[in-house]
This record gives sequence, C-alpha cells and structure tokens, in this order.
Amino acid sequence: MERELLLAGVGRRYGLGGPWVLRGIDLTLAPGTLVRVEGANGTGKSTLLRLLAGIDAPTEGRITGRPRTAYVPERFPSALPFTATGYLTHLGRIHGLSRAAAGRAADEWLERFGAAAYARTPMPELSKGSSQKVAVAQALLAEPELLVLDEAWTGLDSAARAELERAVVERTAAGGTAVFVDHDPRRLAGVADATYAVVEGTLKLRTDQGGSVPQGPQVVVVVQGAPGAQLPPDAARLVTSVEETRAGGLRLTVAEAHSDVLLRTLLTARPPWHVVTVAEDVVRHSHTRRLRSEGRP
Repeated sequence: MERELLLAGVGRRYGLGGPWVLRGIDLTLAPGTLVRVEGANGTGKSTLLRLLAGIDAPTEGRITGRPRTAYVPERFPSALPFTATGYLTHLGRIHGLSRAAAGRAADEWLERFGAAAYARTPMPELSKGSSQKVAVAQALLAEPELLVLDEAWTGLDSAARAELERAVVERTAAGGTAVFVDHDPRRLAGVADATYAVVEGTLKLRTDQGGSVPQGPQVVVVVQGAPGAQLPPDAARLVTSVEETRAGGLRLTVAEAHSDVLLRTLLTARPPWHVVTVAEDVVRHSHTRRLRSEGRP
C-alpha cells in the first residue's frame, strides 16, 4: 500500500456553483512527518483534513496514495450503541485486528488516557472529556500510517493532552505521518516538520517558526554513544537543545511530554545509546514559573 499521500491541484466546493472552500492545493505527506495546519475559523482547515482522511472527495484535482488512515473529527458522535471497550474493539476489528488483539489495544489506550474506569460504560453516558478520550483511542489503536487530528486535544484533561502529544510523536517516530489542527500554538511546538496556513482557500507553507520552543517542564537527558556518533534524526527533532559533554556524550534538553519518546528512540536506535542520567531541568522550570507569576509569557 502506498504510504505517501499526494494532493495535486485539489479543490473543494459544496453544491453546484457554490463558492470554493479550497482550491489549487498541492501537498505531499511523506512517511515519518508531522504537519501542523493553521488558519482562522471558517477558512477550510476541517475541509482539508477531511480530504486527507478520505472522508471527503475533491471537486477537482487528484489525491493519490492511500496509507492506512485514522481520523479524529472536530465533533465526535458519542451517542453510539456500544460501551467504550465495545466500540474500540469493534473499530479494531474493522482495522484488521483480531478480536483478542483489538481488546488488548482498547484496554491499553483507555489506560493510557486515564479512562480505564469507564471501559464498560455505555458511550452515551460518558462525559464530554471521557468521550473525547475514546475518540483519540480509536484513532491510535491500530497504529495508522496516517493520523489526522482535528482539534483532538479539545475536551481532554491535562494528563490526557500530554499523553496524546506523546502518542503523536511515537507514531511519527515509528514512520507514520500525522497532520493536526489545534487552537493552542504551544501544541507540539518545535516538533512539527512543517506548518501550513490555510489562507483564502489556498495552502501556504509557513517559513517563520519563531516562538516554537516548547514551554513548560523540561527534562535533561545525558546520553553516551560511540565516538563520532550522530544523534538519530527522530531524536534530534524532539530536543530543544544539545550540548556535547565529551567524546560521544551529549546533554539533551527535551519537553517533559516528549521525554518518554526520546528515551525510547535512543534505546532502540542501532547501535543503541546509553542513557546516563535523566532529571528535570530545575533551572529552566523555575525560571518559567517565575515569569508566569509575574504575568510574563
């Protein structure tokens, strides 16, 4: 199956003679890339994501290649005749998993998002936040090659938001592609390979990435590799700073939400890196908290 998705001259409008929502869209989504899409409300971001997910078809132009795709819509239909586990198991079977594998994946993702207590709860009885956890779990349980997220963090608690960030980075580190829209400019800041803006129905690549350093708690990871070893690309894109400490030794600073993925990437590299120490960056974190207490960003 072709894992690269290509859009060539894609346009979308609704109804005969209706106004064009999108037009002249050219985009290539290669495996292992993370793409952010921005734009004002009503500019066509959700329409673009529906086209990428295969939920909608272009009015003109071509979309070629169709990686295994999972999609979290802006509004998830939670009034479904399933329990949370039943729904996820059902979706897992549709994605080709065995019943046992789908059940295990459902339990794993509900646990990761802090929703295991609601596994047997009927979907219509779930709160908005718990329903959103099921929505993101269904997109991740079959390890999609293309993950499309339309405001998927909305409604999640802080722990689940951080877990979804980790899951997205894990997917791209494993060779998957992820495209997301989110109203928070700090979401996955500094990690996206490209940021596009939807402007007047067209797609423009943003070349200014100022202010993209992640805020919040940072973790310092000291690692040792072979002399002259290069940091794996999947690890390099996660870190906010790199300092060489000695031959083959590096001091890496990474956002706390991305630290688990960084460690996993380093330990599974070939050859693997030796992790010497892992600690919170107390100086940076204290400075951030002081600035916030003073009302500064």
